Amino acid sequence: MRRLFFVLALVAGVALSSQAQEVGVRFGGMSGHGGVAVDGVFGVGQFSRIHADVGFFNDGFAAEALWDFLYRPLGGEAFNWYVGAGPSMAVWSSTFLLGASGEAGLEYRFGTVPLAIGVDWRPTFWIVEDTDFDFNGFGLNVRWVFGGGSKE
Repeated sequence: MRRLFFVLALVAGVALSSQAQEVGVRFGGMSGHGGVAVDGVFGVGQFSRIHADVGFFNDGFAAEALWDFLYRPLGGEAFNWYVGAGPSMAVWSSTFLLGASGEAGLEYRFGTVPLAIGVDWRPTFWIVEDTDFDFNGFGLNVRWVFGGGSKE
């Protein structure tokens, strides 16, 4: 069963990231785990977007798809801040968790290089299998920006 989830998450991650407007990596906390995840951003309007991650760990994987409903410039075009929420899932060993995560972050987009670097915090409220609140979702995102850095 774990292998099936692993294969499905891998296929979904590759399929989603191939059409992303930004693709990169996330270092740090994700669904209660540390490590590295594939990070993608998909624009759904001028000031909103989907921020999705799929992370693989020694004993399982985690996936998140967060809707950043506020995505605004902070004092110019280079700095942006965002706030969002969405579903989170983690599978490891014999545990399956399903919950809701929030997200608040800052990012910087370089003007000469199509690169975005950001930091964010993702608290998660786990609902299925175990009810818990995880405050440790701090991360660093480094993404390649496709399309010249357009936010739309």
